[in-house]
Amino acid sequence: MTEVTDPHAAALDPPPETRIVEVVFPEQLNHHGTLFGGEALSMMDRAAFVAVTRYCRSDAVTVAVHEVDFVAPVSHGEIVEVLARVVETGRTSMTVVVSMVSEELRSGKRRLCGKGRFVFVAFDGDGKPVPVPQLPE
Repeated sequence: MTEVTDPHAAALDPPPETRIVEVVFPEQLNHHGTLFGGEALSMMDRAAFVAVTRYCRSDAVTVAVHEVDFVAPVSHGEIVEVLARVVETGRTSMTVVVSMVSEELRSGKRRLCGKGRFVFVAFDGDGKPVPVPQLPE
């Protein structure tokens, strides 16, 4: 008899990175008809927030944004996928590398559109910084 496996079981494993996927709509565009930089930055910060919250299981806030580069425009109707991964930890801080990739709906062509490093600090219910788990060496 063949064993039946649940095709959704892998969805319950803790993810090594956070992926957020959106479609770009007209209200997100600038006067050039491409994704407004503030929208892109917001998407990147949200993905970074989810990554650190999953990592430390504590409240956290953005304290710094470093090296953000928008390297290619994103057009109306394209899919945007934002990937975020915790790559460094301090005592109470976490650094997240974020990549933004666009994908053309019909062709499937993908390109890097943005990248950056975000720093978060974890805190408790009183707003005091708390230690975070250290990344394995």
